[in-house]
Amino acid sequence: MTIRHIRIFLAVCGCGCNTTRAAEDLHMTQPAVSLAIRELEQYYGVRLFDRIGRRLVLTGTGQRFLAYGRRIAGLMDDMDRELRNWDQLGLLRVGASITIGAQFLPHYVSTFSQLYPKAEVRVEVAASDRLEEGLMDNSLDFALMEGVPQGPAIRTLEYMEDRLAVICSRDGPFRQGQTLTLEEFRAQRFLLRERGSGTREEFERAAAAAGIAVEPVWEAMSTTALVNGVICGLGIAVLPYRMVLGPLERGLVVSVGVEGMEFRRRFRIAWHKDKYLTPLAGAFMDLCRHYELDYPMPRYNGLY
Repeated sequence: MTIRHIRIFLAVCGCGCNTTRAAEDLHMTQPAVSLAIRELEQYYGVRLFDRIGRRLVLTGTGQRFLAYGRRIAGLMDDMDRELRNWDQLGLLRVGASITIGAQFLPHYVSTFSQLYPKAEVRVEVAASDRLEEGLMDNSLDFALMEGVPQGPAIRTLEYMEDRLAVICSRDGPFRQGQTLTLEEFRAQRFLLRERGSGTREEFERAAAAAGIAVEPVWEAMSTTALVNGVICGLGIAVLPYRMVLGPLERGLVVSVGVEGMEFRRRFRIAWHKDKYLTPLAGAFMDLCRHYELDYPMPRYNGLY
């Protein structure tokens, strides 16, 4: 029994149980239609039609089969329609690290949904190490990351430059734009993002290159918590510049440089090397790569 048998049965029912008319609609011969009906009945060992004179009449079993057949054919039609239009109707499972997920991804998804209104985008915002796990176990199609993936099976594409800002309390000893010596920087109390985040990885890379070892007094996943800690004079923080632009412009904190240190990084699109990326996934990646050129860059509007 195949879907072909079901569609022939449905055609016969749709033509008033007339095999000749059904054959014409299906561009088949009448004997071929009758054979398909007999094969169905033999397969299930039931009668779907009573033969009354030259007419066919649905039996009670035939009525049940008609209900099932319509459901099955409908599901097949839905599947065929969706798979043939998967580029517009598909599901994307996108991961993003905290900074990208908080600031950029909502704008990416909003714009993408306007371009592909029937596509579904599911998002997971997490630390970079968790995103890499998602790529490895195929719970994510791809991820937008600040850090550099560690696994050899992960492929990446750099798509946007970002920088970190060193922020201090406005009531502290440093003024806006001042450059600290390495010794002054080393002597500070540090409020940092949690281990595993792209921001923390970039800070530790720059610190190691400068020969500095740092033990933070605060660690947090929340940028807001760290900014508020700086405002209260608990220490200094190294955070994505765009994420602290609001409190900088409002004069709640000041930004300083550090002698011989530069906190610049690239955002990356990451995926498993064996993952098949659909055209829909490619379209989302292209939107991210060209967002700076085609759309106004988002600004973080969170409360501090």
